[in-house]
Amino acid sequence: MKEVKNMEKIINIAVVAHVDAGKSTLVDALLEQNNVFDEHTTLVDCIMDNNDLERERGITIYSKNCAIRYKDYKINIVDTPGHADFSSEVERVIRTVDTVVLIVDSSEGPMPQTRFVLKKALEQNLRPILFINKIDKKDARPQAVVDMTFDLFMELNATDEQLDFPIIYGIAREGIAKLSLDEESNSIAPLLDTIINHVEPFKGSVNDPLQLQVSSLDYDSFIGRLGIGRINKGVIKTGQTVSLVRNDGSISSFRVTKLFVEEGINRVEKDVAYFGDIVTFAGCSDISIGDTVCEKDVIDALPPINIEVPTMSMNFLVNNSPFAGLDKKSKFLTNRHIKERLEKELETNVGLLVEELPDSDGFKVSGRGELHLSVLIENMRREGYELSVSKPEVLFEEKDGKKYEPFEKVIVNCPSDYQGTVINDLQERHATLEVVSLNDEGYAHLEFSAPIRGLIGYRSAFITNTHGEGIMVRSFEGYKPYVGELTTRKNGVLVSMENGKTLGYSLYNLQDRGTLIVEPATDVYTGMIVGIHNRDNDLNVNPCKNKEMSNTRSKSSDEAIALVPAKTFTLEEALEFINDDEYVEVTPSSIRLRKSILDPNERYRHNR
Repeated sequence: MKEVKNMEKIINIAVVAHVDAGKSTLVDALLEQNNVFDEHTTLVDCIMDNNDLERERGITIYSKNCAIRYKDYKINIVDTPGHADFSSEVERVIRTVDTVVLIVDSSEGPMPQTRFVLKKALEQNLRPILFINKIDKKDARPQAVVDMTFDLFMELNATDEQLDFPIIYGIAREGIAKLSLDEESNSIAPLLDTIINHVEPFKGSVNDPLQLQVSSLDYDSFIGRLGIGRINKGVIKTGQTVSLVRNDGSISSFRVTKLFVEEGINRVEKDVAYFGDIVTFAGCSDISIGDTVCEKDVIDALPPINIEVPTMSMNFLVNNSPFAGLDKKSKFLTNRHIKERLEKELETNVGLLVEELPDSDGFKVSGRGELHLSVLIENMRREGYELSVSKPEVLFEEKDGKKYEPFEKVIVNCPSDYQGTVINDLQERHATLEVVSLNDEGYAHLEFSAPIRGLIGYRSAFITNTHGEGIMVRSFEGYKPYVGELTTRKNGVLVSMENGKTLGYSLYNLQDRGTLIVEPATDVYTGMIVGIHNRDNDLNVNPCKNKEMSNTRSKSSDEAIALVPAKTFTLEEALEFINDDEYVEVTPSSIRLRKSILDPNERYRHNR
């Protein structure tokens, strides 16, 4: 069979950007304007963010594939996460595409994650397309942002060819793209035309031996683990027996039982798929990221993909509180249940590491950051799991006999009135101030390099200190020398020393002691945390004490008591808040804070 350019013209693109720059919104526009949906489909914003957590938080957590057809091209689109905790997904995906559409906010300019994704794209010799989004914002400065992005390309040692990048201006939410700011446009077509003019379709031959590297994993309860990757050479067929070269160099074989490609937002089963296409396939129960699928007995392996190592760990423990199992929605309580769920997560979540704890019922779970791990915990509680979780701990590295720890780049934009407080707070946490500037609107722009240990628990203090007007963005920077001991939380806690229901009378009298985190008529147990102490020590209190009854009546004594509304914690806030001797108790219906040792006398003896 003679060589052909392609069975169909295929271009693979990844949409990359910092958090909230408009990736998923742009993908929506590409899908809607290319007739992917029929008239009966109910359209929602960020349709590719189909996970409940993604919708609630407004972020992309998992990279996803879709495909559109434009003119005589098939364009496979990968919508990638923007949060730093999921950066390993972006790194792998970029290996499977022909170009990236780099989205930059027209007022914010390049952000930390913008640098990361662009660096990875340039390292793969891709020629990015720049999309300046949200040009309708009041503070938009598109030309200045283009210049800033060009400077970023220069800093990252882009080649002359990469520096000659196309620029598109647009409003992704309205599905508008244009080649210049003064051009009239009401569609996304200028972006699609730029893609097909800028990128050649994938070339190859059906006679080439198969070569496909796994870049992502998925799982189906009926057909098992699924491998996802681009076909670099040749074709792959259902029923074909292929060789598998693992990251460690070992070779085995398996039979392809199912084969899928993307059409619109749907996964469509196929008998054969050709070079250039991104496919999903089944047949190997232990396939992993970086493995290369080759023609039977024709070994042509690609370099292995290095998965980024975890930077943070938590202990997932069986819940042993007095309220264990009382939640009506709880279905899975035991160590075996937790183990099975974590093993299932490892099928697809390759950035995760799970180790059994030798001295207790539980597991040490390591991941890329607080968000990475808290998303797993939140998914588990929604599925009916109940567990206790310890304080996040960073993972250190040893190099040449010296201790190193993970650092993050922290960018803060806040009113200049609060910059002194922010700088002081972060420097107390051993952060180094690297950039400070003021704009005409009275806002300060601050850039820090900070140890992740020091940032645990800081977000709530940051919101308080900037009165909710500050914006803080973090991204992983790398490992640097250990900075020594840190003090983070400055307040102790109010700990219940009774079992029962909280009473308004008792809580009213405790308000002077600190900030309450429980409402009246809340069930509590000995060792459960009910408030934040005003001082730096822990205080045992009785939140269930009732007013003593007497025959004396007075108007003042019988007036209704006024309670300050209790502070409520989200899961992330609770994980950030707790100390080393505390747990977050997670059930499908509740998030409670507790001491790891519940009995106050035993806790006293332990702390002596």
